[in-house]
Amino acid sequence: MKRFATTVWNGTGKEGSGLVSTQSTVLNNTQFSWKSRFEEGIGTNPEELIAAAHSGCYTMKFTFVLGGAGFPPEQISTRCDITLDNGVITKSELSVTGKVPGITAEKFNELAEEARAGCLVTKLYNCETTVVATLA
Repeated sequence: MKRFATTVWNGTGKEGSGLVSTQSTVLNNTQFSWKSRFEEGIGTNPEELIAAAHSGCYTMKFTFVLGGAGFPPEQISTRCDITLDNGVITKSELSVTGKVPGITAEKFNELAEEARAGCLVTKLYNCETTVVATLA
C-alpha cells in the first residue's frame, strides 16, 4: 500500500507560501507558510499534520489492543502534542482518554502503553514518544 501527498511552494522560505494536498483530497490545496508554521498565521503546518497522523494511528491501534484484550471501547479520544526545538522534532506526547466498560485504570494504562509501542507512526519517529492515559 502507498499513500501520497503533494506540496507546491511559491517564493522564498520566509516570504513565500505553500499548498498541500493529499491523495484522499481531505487536504486540497490547504495553505501553509512561515507564519502558520512558526508564528500564528492562517493555515496548517507539518508539525500539526504529524500530530494528526500520530493521534489517528495511535487511537486506532489502541482500539484494536483494547478489543483484543476483551475490552471493546465505547470511545477513545487522543490529543498529540509535537515539540519542535531548535529545528528538531524532539517529542510526540499522546494524551488519551477512554470510555471502556469493565477495565481497571491499571489495565487501561498497560494497554495504552502497548498501543504506543505498536503504533506504526510511533515506530516511524526518531524522537521520544510518551502516552498519558486517563480512564473516563
